[in-house]
Amino acid sequence: MSETLEQSFVKQLKENQNIIHKICRLYTNGEDAHNDLFQEITIQLWKAFPKFRGESKFSTWAYRVALNTAITLYRKNTRSIATVTYEGQKHFLSQEDYNLEEEEQIKLMYQALQQLNDIEKALVFLYLEDKDYTEISETLGISEVNARVKMNRIKGKLKKILNPYGL
Repeated sequence: MSETLEQSFVKQLKENQNIIHKICRLYTNGEDAHNDLFQEITIQLWKAFPKFRGESKFSTWAYRVALNTAITLYRKNTRSIATVTYEGQKHFLSQEDYNLEEEEQIKLMYQALQQLNDIEKALVFLYLEDKDYTEISETLGISEVNARVKMNRIKGKLKKILNPYGL
């Protein structure tokens, strides 16, 4: 018995839902906004799934759809889909892993990331997910050279934000 389109979609979604949750955390602030964005991304993935030809990995395709959906909604209504704050990320640190200096560094990094535009955030997110430039370029719909150039510029921008006096 072969898998139906719906069964195939649900299976792929379950296997890759962490991708969507990470993007939701990056572009939202609060559980309600996170859940709303997750639902909207799932709807957009389902609508587009019949067109998914398998030319790339499902995860790469899902990243692209999810990021495009998040960015589109972020641009349409920045009041309801706000950039995530560091405070919303504290749950990543467990009690035994708590390190005040590390917490401050993470807080500064999130503050710096808040100053990037939505495309820059997406590129940094994929980079931090250990995606190679080929997959980053496929996901964002830009050339591999452009992805590398943008990432180098973003690194420079983050260095200036984090160390404005060059000390």
